[in-house]
Amino acid sequence: MKKVLYTNFVSTEEIIADMLENKDIKKAVTRSNLYKFWSKAAGEKFANKSKPYSLLPGHIMVIACENAIVAQELMLKKTQILLKLQPYLKSLKIKVQDLKFDPKKWQVEED
Repeated sequence: MKKVLYTNFVSTEEIIADMLENKDIKKAVTRSNLYKFWSKAAGEKFANKSKPYSLLPGHIMVIACENAIVAQELMLKKTQILLKLQPYLKSLKIKVQDLKFDPKKWQVEED
């Protein structure tokens, strides 16, 4: 049996670097990182009752809410939440000028 020598291996770092050159993947990773900070900006009370859903054109972040009551409470705290998000937004170089709270976007994650 003939031996096969593999000498043209591509390192994991090279593969990841190539993937991050893709504009869509880079954008998705950046958004995912931003979404991880939501619980810090929203606070413990709302961390499990709301979660980022998407970013709309015009720098609007849509937040899925467990129900209309949560959406209303978050709406009242919108200015404070945006202020708490600012350091994370600056570090990720993302602009978010407004938050839209939508209970219709809420989905229960199944275990």
